[in-house]
Amino acid sequence: MGDWGRADYLSRHGIKDARVLEAIARLSRADFVPEDLREEASADSPLPIGHGQTISQPYVVALMTEALQLQGDERVLEIGTGSGYQTALLSLLCREVYSVEIVPELAQSAREVLRRQGFENVSFREGDGSLGWPDQAPFDAILAAAAPPDVPLQLLSQLKPGGRMLIPVGPQGGTQQLLRIQRALRPGEVPQVESLLPVRFVPMTGQPLSQG
Repeated sequence: MGDWGRADYLSRHGIKDARVLEAIARLSRADFVPEDLREEASADSPLPIGHGQTISQPYVVALMTEALQLQGDERVLEIGTGSGYQTALLSLLCREVYSVEIVPELAQSAREVLRRQGFENVSFREGDGSLGWPDQAPFDAILAAAAPPDVPLQLLSQLKPGGRMLIPVGPQGGTQQLLRIQRALRPGEVPQVESLLPVRFVPMTGQPLSQG
């Protein structure tokens, strides 16, 4: 059963994209959290998913997804598969999702959950998300669910001209800024950077890449 009540709640709190709200209504957040936390899955708050990682609060997930302005035919890179909830949402809204997760246990668990639920347009990779997925670039959009201290230029370079990236940027353990960055259409022009709201995400960390 999907989260129809949460979609109504998000609509009342400023989420306007009908496609995003419909996708959220189709998903049950309880399917993506540890079993002992499923009764808390309906709350608009982050929840721990193990290994020092969290599933973001639904409002932030919806806001980030809406800010990508997806139309349905995009190829999207996700940094931080985590529980797979955001991955599933992107999967319903675009053509292909390429998701990178640094924690092998989370990558495996999310892969199993998503496959079991029939999400077939998602590719997975374990490793350093700050490096992106160069051999599948360029992407129409990039969404990062972990915060580097500065914008990773390697990720920015993997956007198509005019493509958008949503990424929290700032110090570990402190308040970060959720940025929407649009790559310039022409060489030599600077990207457009917009700060959407203050957030607190887990830090973006790195290790060697391996394809899953």
